[in-house]
Amino acid sequence: MRRPAGDDGNAVVEFSTLAVLLMVPLVYILLSVFEVQRASFGVTEAARQAGRAYATADDPAQGRARAAAAAALAMRDQGLECRGCLTGLTGSLQADAQVTTTVEHFVRLPLLGSVLGGGRGGIPVDATHVEVVDRFRSAR
Repeated sequence: MRRPAGDDGNAVVEFSTLAVLLMVPLVYILLSVFEVQRASFGVTEAARQAGRAYATADDPAQGRARAAAAAALAMRDQGLECRGCLTGLTGSLQADAQVTTTVEHFVRLPLLGSVLGGGRGGIPVDATHVEVVDRFRSAR
């Protein structure tokens, strides 16, 4: 029996086509997940550090400045920008008081970011941290 002529090399072409069709979306999904995970690490650490910086400040004005700087530094450690990322800062500096910080960041994904992000151009990632002011803090 003879093989039909003209079928030589088709397996390589079919394999290459299927590999590209399956691998390109898979790589895009993996890169997107990594970006969201990086942002998640960044906002979690930024909220934590902002809470600590505020809770150890001498006065609320200094605390807000320190919290914003700490959040920006933590976000920069993950390679992210922090333009107004510290969206919430509540609480007092009294002993045993709770300070709540919230950090938000939008992850921009090429092509699908506006579709998945609800029209805002990105996927929102946020974190909230509650820090307790030291009970042995000296009275000011």
